[in-house]
Amino acid sequence: MSINKKSNELCFSDDWPFVQVFMAVHNEMAIIEEKIESLLALDYPKDKIEFFIGSDNSSDGTNELLFAYAGKNPSIHITVYAERQGKPNLINQLVSKAKLTTKDDRIYLLTDASVILETNCLKALVKHFKNEEIFLVDANMKSTGLEKGGVAKSEGTYIKSEVRIKDMESRTWGKMIGPFGGCYTIRSSYYSEVPKNFLVDDFYITMKGYEKGGNAINELSAICYENVGFSSQEEFKRKARISAGNFQNLWNFKSLWFPPFTKLGFAFFSHKILRWLGPFFILFALLSLCWIVANSTTLLYTFLLLGLVSWLFLIPLLNYILQLLNLSLGLFKNITYFNSMNWALLAGFFKYINGINNNVWEPPKRK
Repeated sequence: MSINKKSNELCFSDDWPFVQVFMAVHNEMAIIEEKIESLLALDYPKDKIEFFIGSDNSSDGTNELLFAYAGKNPSIHITVYAERQGKPNLINQLVSKAKLTTKDDRIYLLTDASVILETNCLKALVKHFKNEEIFLVDANMKSTGLEKGGVAKSEGTYIKSEVRIKDMESRTWGKMIGPFGGCYTIRSSYYSEVPKNFLVDDFYITMKGYEKGGNAINELSAICYENVGFSSQEEFKRKARISAGNFQNLWNFKSLWFPPFTKLGFAFFSHKILRWLGPFFILFALLSLCWIVANSTTLLYTFLLLGLVSWLFLIPLLNYILQLLNLSLGLFKNITYFNSMNWALLAGFFKYINGINNNVWEPPKRK
């Protein structure tokens, strides 16, 4: 073991821990080959890493390609499921199988098919586990496909801001509020099985780790990439689904954020819960201004109402018209994206209220 003087972090030298990689896939033929190649290219001792990949009823040729890689590399273990399971259920089953290979404490790397890792990503994540207080380390997600239009640039801006916030949470409290889910590491002893109807598995796993008393951080040098060149409709569906899972976690882990006076409680409440409640604040402001304008002659409130209505409805309409003309205005696109995120949060809330029976997902279409 050595000490990195610049960052005062504990680092491994030759004694790297055993790592098991878990990935669930469903019809990922467009990206799976690049993903497997990035995993095999990781700068990590080859005798200390193995891969567990579950195919969730794929039907596009993904299975054949996975078995071709497994035939050439004995460290790759493939399990094909004939019925859809959903990512969290698939990962639970893969982890159960992996436990049969070694009973020692080890590090899990959970990653998505759409996320491509730089070669040093795994070492940058794993080096922190010499610190016994840390149970989870998240990677630095960078966005690609930003030139493809749609919501890509706005989503990329959002992801950058999230990375900055999580990095500051890590440095200040050691209480990063949830990984991105596409690429993160966790101690095997801290992994908790995700309930069959929970949608946001990475957040659930992190909160369960906090219940056990550990710390979670991110690592900016652990870089990975994900294409965010999705359509507005795809992004809305994805965020509505995540929103429903957020409200599940808000209620399930209420003891961790209320009252919000601890380090974890303050980070959870200020970073996540206030944002999840955003659409309700907007609706309250809209209804309040309508009532005030109807009962007041003060022009200021009329202007405020017109401004809010323009923000919520007129600007998105103008942005849509500009898109039809193959034109764009960054400010309009960002405002439209902000509104869409909040409407997706609201849609997710009603999905949560109506009940969530399973966590089967449909990956967004790759471009």
